[in-house]
Amino acid sequence: VQLVESGGGLVQPGGSLRLSCVASGFTFSSSVMSWYCPAPGKEREFVASIGWSAGSTRYADSVRGRFTISRDNAYNTMYLQMNRLKPEDTAIYYCKAVAPGRIDAWGQGTQVTVSS
Repeated sequence: VQLVESGGGLVQPGGSLRLSCVASGFTFSSSVMSWYCPAPGKEREFVASIGWSAGSTRYADSVRGRFTISRDNAYNTMYLQMNRLKPEDTAIYYCKAVAPGRIDAWGQGTQVTVSS
């Protein structure tokens, strides 16, 4: 099982980034995929998730309306479109997969820095 994130970088406040998570080694189309990032007092905090059919999405209150999670099962890839970024969005963003067969895996993370 492997999850590889990309798309992080340095962006000015108000800017946008698109993160990607490419999955392999399990049945991606049957998985629930999520994004997490560290938060004060927590190792990792929920950001957003998407169900296997892409019809079910959830967002943390702090990102709802600014971030959009999506997936392309044909390419085993999940995305996080991040708009109107704020300095407090600065973090390492981790991809997580939960799938049949006791799959519960994390990626290595991609750094997002929002600064002028």
